[in-house]
Amino acid sequence: MGRDSTRKKILWCLWALIVPAGLVLVYTLFPPSVANPWNLAAYVLFFVLMSSMPMNINGASTFLVQWVTVALFLKYGIFIEMLVSQLSMLIVLYRSRTNEAQSLRIPLNSLMFFLVSLIAGLAYMAAGGQIGSLELSHVIVYGLVFQVVSVLSNQVIYQFYDYTTGNRSKFFSVDAKWDFALMLVIFPYAIALYMFESYIGIEALILLGVPFFIMSAVLKMYNNSEQVNIDLKKAGAIGHQLADHLETAEVLDQFVVQVAKMFKVEYAYVIDYRDGQQQMLRIYENNQLQGRKIASIPYNKGIAGRVIITNDSFIYDEKSQWQHLMTGNLPKDTESLMATPIARNNKTEGVLVLASKKKYAFAKHQLQILEILSTYFAVSLEKAGYMQKVIAKSERCGLTKLYNYRYLDESLESCIVEMNEGRMEKLSLVMMDIDHFKSINDRYGHQSGNDILVQLADILREEIGNEGTIARYGGEEFVVLLQDYSKDLAMLLAENLRRRIEKHDFLIESDLEADRQQQIIHITLSIGVSTAPDDSDEGMSLIRNADRALYIGAKQAGRNKVAAYSK
Repeated sequence: MGRDSTRKKILWCLWALIVPAGLVLVYTLFPPSVANPWNLAAYVLFFVLMSSMPMNINGASTFLVQWVTVALFLKYGIFIEMLVSQLSMLIVLYRSRTNEAQSLRIPLNSLMFFLVSLIAGLAYMAAGGQIGSLELSHVIVYGLVFQVVSVLSNQVIYQFYDYTTGNRSKFFSVDAKWDFALMLVIFPYAIALYMFESYIGIEALILLGVPFFIMSAVLKMYNNSEQVNIDLKKAGAIGHQLADHLETAEVLDQFVVQVAKMFKVEYAYVIDYRDGQQQMLRIYENNQLQGRKIASIPYNKGIAGRVIITNDSFIYDEKSQWQHLMTGNLPKDTESLMATPIARNNKTEGVLVLASKKKYAFAKHQLQILEILSTYFAVSLEKAGYMQKVIAKSERCGLTKLYNYRYLDESLESCIVEMNEGRMEKLSLVMMDIDHFKSINDRYGHQSGNDILVQLADILREEIGNEGTIARYGGEEFVVLLQDYSKDLAMLLAENLRRRIEKHDFLIESDLEADRQQQIIHITLSIGVSTAPDDSDEGMSLIRNADRALYIGAKQAGRNKVAAYSK
């Protein structure tokens, strides 16, 4: 911030020293000759109209006013051209909004326009050019000198300024090449305008200006339609990518990253709306997904709150337009915003917010593209959620919600591969069985038995957590798969489990009694432990070894015990 302030002071000081005094000096040395002020006024009016019709060249707005300023120079001289160029500078700055402060851009561009006009005008006269000449060859040759020197000096000044600010760019960059190409295209129009106006008067401005205006409008419409088509193709590609993901987390990550890249924004947010609150689901800032948590806020607060309440999309071109909606969650350097609802079945369930450091960063058609992308996202999210449920059903026990035998078998084989490849040192398997479970079913009923299985599964989840994979092996048998657990560590965990289960009060309602009163019963576990590669380096052998330890070392030894497999 201090560097910009210093640069601003230097530029304004240079402007104050050079531009006003320079204009006075140029007027004194090269006084303009204006025979008909109405013609000059018509030129200026025509110039203002041209400035209001930017053409889209190479994906950027370009102001083709040079052909008017060249004609003005050939007719009225360097001072009038300087004044009109300064007016051109102000119009261009107003029309081409950026995130750079106007207080910095005005002195810089004014100095540049002044120096370019001065250098090109002096070069024209030094080469032998005469103001007001109507000899066609003279006008073409020396007019071309003026144009070429204008473009070259403009490029040199830009290069010098970039060098002083630490930015390095090629002299013959893509933009520079476009400037030279446009100069060659526009130059004949400038000569034609000057010659026609000199011979037939103001009517020349209409004869040449109207077709040019129409051409500009058509080109602008064509360019806009091309950009819309490009954005639609990108949106379609993102939609296909989202459809390929089956995890909701993957869909969320892919969506926010791809959308931020497509619209070239620094910030992107997916906000969930439920239970009257807004919650940040994904935060993407400066090319990275952020893991930080942001506290929930009421549904009607901020930019997202307005989207939720109105169920409509919005674009804000600069901070002053949305400052009254600030909640403190957006970065301080945010300027432009674009927000749209994320809806499923005509119900808003979230909001997508894109933010840029630049002012006027978004076009209207981009908001429509964003709405299409939000629809893709909602459908993909719903599909991923459905697929996760289907997968969960195929991998989970319907009663206990623990993993089933199929999932355990796949996980066990995957772990054995990792161990054999050296990515895992140890793998322990703990198998447990409820003692006398058949007698519990016979005495209290099968529903009571199911209640015990569910409560036992809850305890296992609480005890094991993320340390291992818990599965219902079948009936009253459960298995825990522990990666990088030695046999001693697995035995310790199994013993702690056995003791907790032994002391736990299981609450049931007997199906076999008329009053179905709640009662407490106690159960015990017999547990077997086997470890790879000590006992075996095959998955099925590891299960058989743990099963053998359970029945021989624990069940036959009196139950309610933990036993390790031994060869």
